Amino acid sequence: MNAILNFFKPKRGVHPPEHKAESTQLPIAKLAMPQKLVLPLRQHIGNMPKVLVSVGEHVLKGQLLATPECTVSAAIHAPTSGTILSISDAIIPHPSGLPDKCITLIPDGKDQWTNLSLVDWRSAPKEALIASLCTSGIVGLGGATFPTHIKLRSSGKSSIQTLVVNAAECEPYITCDDMLMREHADEIIQGIEIAQYLLGAEKSVIGIEDNKPIAKQAMQTAIAGKPISVVTVPTQYPSGDARQLIHLVSGIEIPHDKRATEMGVQVFNVATVRALYRYFTFGEPAINRVVTVTGNVAQPQNFEVLFGTPLPALIQAAGGAKPDTTHFIMGGPMMGFDLPSTEVPITKATNCIIAASPHLFAPPPPAMPCIRCARCAEACPIQLQPQELYWFAKSDAFEKARDYKLFDCIECGVCTYVCPSNIPLVQYFRYAKSEVIAADKAKEAADLARERNEFRLARIEREKQERAQKHAERALGTKAEAAKAASASGYVAKEANTAEAPSSSTSDEEAAKAAKQAAIAAAIERAKAAKAAAAATGLAPKNTTPANPAVEQEIAEIDARRKNVGLENSKEAPITADAEKQAKIAAAIARAKAMKAATEAAKNGEK
Repeated sequence: MNAILNFFKPKRGVHPPEHKAESTQLPIAKLAMPQKLVLPLRQHIGNMPKVLVSVGEHVLKGQLLATPECTVSAAIHAPTSGTILSISDAIIPHPSGLPDKCITLIPDGKDQWTNLSLVDWRSAPKEALIASLCTSGIVGLGGATFPTHIKLRSSGKSSIQTLVVNAAECEPYITCDDMLMREHADEIIQGIEIAQYLLGAEKSVIGIEDNKPIAKQAMQTAIAGKPISVVTVPTQYPSGDARQLIHLVSGIEIPHDKRATEMGVQVFNVATVRALYRYFTFGEPAINRVVTVTGNVAQPQNFEVLFGTPLPALIQAAGGAKPDTTHFIMGGPMMGFDLPSTEVPITKATNCIIAASPHLFAPPPPAMPCIRCARCAEACPIQLQPQELYWFAKSDAFEKARDYKLFDCIECGVCTYVCPSNIPLVQYFRYAKSEVIAADKAKEAADLARERNEFRLARIEREKQERAQKHAERALGTKAEAAKAASASGYVAKEANTAEAPSSSTSDEEAAKAAKQAAIAAAIERAKAAKAAAAATGLAPKNTTPANPAVEQEIAEIDARRKNVGLENSKEAPITADAEKQAKIAAAIARAKAMKAATEAAKNGEK
């Protein structure tokens, strides 16, 4: 046995009435099988697991019902064999009182196990052991319910030198860890050895408050010949907080902006390491835990309870609640919360159920104005300034509260406990935290929306520039084709001498017009060339029809009159209206004949 008897000086705190003796008079009892089990899918910190079963399906004890969706998640297993009745929303033990998705299982009474796979942790690779823990469903059973496989995996940033086992159980009324150490010390020590091996820690230290002499003796006997030490710490709330306990047993101060693992320390609850032992030795997943039932009940006691057991079955096992019971508290009186209903199930986070009555928990008196006595600051284990945080929270000065380390508050309730003005300080701090978190989420959403809008505007501008570039390239191409056609005909060069040169900003319409004019000019030139070639060779136009004899006679008469008039009078004689009309007709006919001849000549030239 390697027991350490000294401890480091505790920080601030309080010592409220313990009320632990009431529930330690009897050994841990195993609760009878309930008629139904309601298993919330969200029994841990992180994401909800994915359901693998369907309504009406028969399952075996230990069978995987829901598998983790990602790293920060935990599996759900069947606590016994039976049939899935429903997968729907139900009231769960949560301060909000809101329903959540649950699996309802009707036991068949056979309690038949599924095939369990055993792993030899002494010979298997650590990576394989930790990977298998992902589907074990084991979480922190001290109340935090953080998935255990995440705390055991190795990190490249830091290595673990010390494993601290939290056996302080500092909050009043709760005795489940105390009784677990008394009756299952050997299993706890073997679980510590497994955790130490997986972490690669050099040493392990168990921290126990001095109000648990029987548990301390049991643990010291169990560690005989093993590299594990026991440190007895003074009974003071909240010595069970991880940072407080690390300081008490090792003297290491964890800065507010760092995790314990960055200082080479990892913390596990005694119930958690026992669950590790049960999993690696027998293959048992997390399906039950020890729960303290105390307060205003006939017979306070600790019970080994299947997850999903309805609260009334547990209260009935403790002799039932007394008539003056007003409500039930889950957890301790300092950090616990009032249950929204008696029809809630036991979950992995349930370490204690307290039946409350007026003589045990009197209604809080009305809050009075703060007298700035600073008792809250003197008692705060984190060494904050609760009175300042109270004023900031009350006036909605959330940024100032953040500056005063609001999020370092562990919500232990010490400040509320010592306040002479009966101000519910913790409630103000929780309110301020929720508002700051909501504001941060809103800001994050606004920043994301702004980034998306900026990206959209940049995309629109980029597409606009690309379109403009394509238009410019198309215009340049059209101008080049027009210039090529005009240079072949000589028309464009002539026009360029009399007109202003087009600017670089010439539109597509102007370029198209220029190209059309150049094409017309080229056609005219080709027609002229064809006509000249026909005249030179003496070839008559093909595919022509002689004019009407009457029209030809009229044209001949007109030509004769014009000739006679010119001979008779050297001066231009006045032309009558009829003569003028006839002249216009003749001119039109002549133009038509000329155009027809030119067209025929052009066609012949192309052929």
